[in-house]
Amino acid sequence: MGSIDRIWEFLQRLSPLTRSCLLSELERLEMNGVEMPGSADIQARLRAEFRKDGTTHHRTANPSRYFFMPIEQLLIDGSPEHANSGRIARSSLAPIWEWISRDLLPTMTRDYNAQMKDLIASDRQREIHKTANAFQTKVTKSFEGVLARPDGPDQVRGKLKAYTAARSVFEDVIKLMQALQARDELAKFNDTLPERVVEFDDPQVKKMTVLLDGFRKKTPEAVPFALALVAKRLKEPWQLLRLATKAARSKNAADVAATPYAIAVSMVLDQLEDKRLALRIALKNNRVVVAKEILTDIYDTEYAIQVRLDRLEDSDWGRRLRSIMQAIETMVAAEVSRFPQEVGHVLGSRRLRSHRSLGGRLTYFAYKGRDAIQDGAAFCKRLIG
Repeated sequence: MGSIDRIWEFLQRLSPLTRSCLLSELERLEMNGVEMPGSADIQARLRAEFRKDGTTHHRTANPSRYFFMPIEQLLIDGSPEHANSGRIARSSLAPIWEWISRDLLPTMTRDYNAQMKDLIASDRQREIHKTANAFQTKVTKSFEGVLARPDGPDQVRGKLKAYTAARSVFEDVIKLMQALQARDELAKFNDTLPERVVEFDDPQVKKMTVLLDGFRKKTPEAVPFALALVAKRLKEPWQLLRLATKAARSKNAADVAATPYAIAVSMVLDQLEDKRLALRIALKNNRVVVAKEILTDIYDTEYAIQVRLDRLEDSDWGRRLRSIMQAIETMVAAEVSRFPQEVGHVLGSRRLRSHRSLGGRLTYFAYKGRDAIQDGAAFCKRLIG
């Protein structure tokens, strides 16, 4: 029997939920560039097992699926190694559920699972959702009690380490509880949004701002989740930053940072982080066409940020953007260097950064000129008023 077979034999003795945590952890490590011999074979076997029974490893038990249902649209696939404001890593759900089941409320979770399995078997949807909502409330209240203790946060972090090495899972627990507490308001807000926003022009921005203002008055701590729901509707998710820049006195980064929806800029930078990780996976698997599409999106997002924000260089946003882009340039340079210079590489093509062409630079200055005129008109209006 080979070493992989022996490992698999051992894994079969673990619970499905524990194997789900393991798969999430292996995927997380792979996404972060950690090489583990035999990991690919183990991942393939685990995925095949979860597909076989008609589920995914993120949905190993129907009771837990109903518990997490209110945050379904806030989930994001990928590595939970950076903030991702307003979003929760799907890979965090399995370790969080293990922690709830074994540490936070073990007895109540067993009762919930038993009750839900009977309800699900008889397809009593109204009672299913009522029971899930009641358990969500119990969990959030219990978590509030734990956090209120001086050693509460450290205790939760220590327990979570038994299920994952991802440091950001604790932050995902916090976000999960906030989202569950605001679940009703988030559901109402989501229902008011159009299914798709093709053109995020000034009237649409104004309309969306009015909706967000109403939401913010009721649940200010849940604004990042509402912004995440808006971003899902946009043709280009980076357009989300317009909610911050449109409300600002000027396009200067400092003025934008003072607006109610300034976090939208950070969320667009989160998108860049996600794309950076996706690019690394694509390059690792020699998926050059996919890598080209991702890199094009990265350059377009970088350009959008630079066009719509002034004096970015000395801001925290500017420093973070430089750090992300430097990491991406290093990655691309390493890939391009694998090929002889006379052969070239598609990722080294200047066409991917079309905004650096003459036409692109003229567009850039046109944007800046228009903004300067608008800012001047607004200043004069304030003086006259």
